Amino acid sequence: MAKLNTVQKVEEIIKPFADELGLSIWDVTYKKEGTNWYLRVFIDKEGGISIDDCVNLTHAVSKPLDEADPIPQNYTLEISSPGVERELVREEHFAANIGNPVFLRTIRPIDGVRDFKGILKSYEDKKITVELDGGECLEVEKKDTNYVKLDDFDIKDFI
Repeated sequence: MAKLNTVQKVEEIIKPFADELGLSIWDVTYKKEGTNWYLRVFIDKEGGISIDDCVNLTHAVSKPLDEADPIPQNYTLEISSPGVERELVREEHFAANIGNPVFLRTIRPIDGVRDFKGILKSYEDKKITVELDGGECLEVEKKDTNYVKLDDFDIKDFI
């Protein structure tokens, strides 16, 4: 069996608690920002996440994480929704969002441009295909992107 990294260990510990609360784990990140480490757990569920969902999962997983001690240094645990403009990270995120509008930022410019907007057409073999507004298709390797986010946010929905 392959050795699990920190994020995989954490996800393995918290998944049963999320399942019990009717939540799915969207993503888990563990990053150092300045001098502090942050363990961020992004959760989702049908109909959206409430602050109570975040609080309930925090209470449920704090002690099991402390007992399992998968992280050697001090860290801040943050549990939240992935947000409206959620980042597509995992293969299943891409598969579930074929046909949806996305923002894509590349690491290096393509013909002088790094930011693209269009419809996610496919995700195969870690290649992302987006149909741009003009109808042409952009194909880019996932490793060559800074991020791919859903473009579901419309301010008119909140007015």
